Amino acid sequence: MMVSTKGRYALMVCLDLAQQDPEAYISLREVAQRQNISMKYLESIVAMLNRAGLVRALRGKGGGYRLTRPPEECSVGEILQLTEGSMAPVYCLEPGGACEKAGQCITYPMWRQLDGLIDGYLRRVSLADLLQGRLPQDMPCPPPEEHPGGTICNCK
Repeated sequence: MMVSTKGRYALMVCLDLAQQDPEAYISLREVAQRQNISMKYLESIVAMLNRAGLVRALRGKGGGYRLTRPPEECSVGEILQLTEGSMAPVYCLEPGGACEKAGQCITYPMWRQLDGLIDGYLRRVSLADLLQGRLPQDMPCPPPEEHPGGTICNCK
């Protein structure tokens, strides 16, 4: 499982909008400048977010984009599911990727459980959680020295 640039940027856009006045429409140009994302790429991402109902668009002078729900009600899992399609760790768990050996596969239950853990975790983390620097405390987390890229979390 690898999150694409599109998924990461969609999350960045939603976080950027979540930091703004919830009643204001924010220009895409402002978001592009703050997040250092090309306008063309950003337009395709927000179009996808708009079609899915995560953001609302307003055309014309004073137009732009804003979230349709409070940051507490927008999950990272929802955003990544929209942009990535599937977060499955193996092909046989992807929609349409059924394996004829699944019934006899010794590893299939492990992959299915891992998929559930990933999905459950990402759906429990909201935009508000990220903005406030908090992650679900009851999820297992590796020690700081083992975090990919030196990521820091609120593990105890």
